[in-house]
Amino acid sequence: MRPSELNGKEVVGAGARIVGTVFDVEIDPVSWKVTSLQLELSDEAIEILGYKKPFMGRIDILLSIDAIAVVADVVSLNKPISELKNFIQPPK
Repeated sequence: MRPSELNGKEVVGAGARIVGTVFDVEIDPVSWKVTSLQLELSDEAIEILGYKKPFMGRIDILLSIDAIAVVADVVSLNKPISELKNFIQPPK
């Protein structure tokens, strides 16, 4: 699968809750492997993760690929939303 094919896919946490939508990927320039997904968080995920939702904007995160279980029509995670804080990477 090409990284561009991930753009627009919904990301679903364990428990079938929508975490957000992929809008880009981070690639390690040395190994040429995807290291994380850039997500726009859903309103539910923003609330569960404890972020403050901006009035006119969105919250984007980098989610490590270690949290991914399966990529198909959606990106399924192996963790519920409440456990994703450990897999969120700081922006570069």
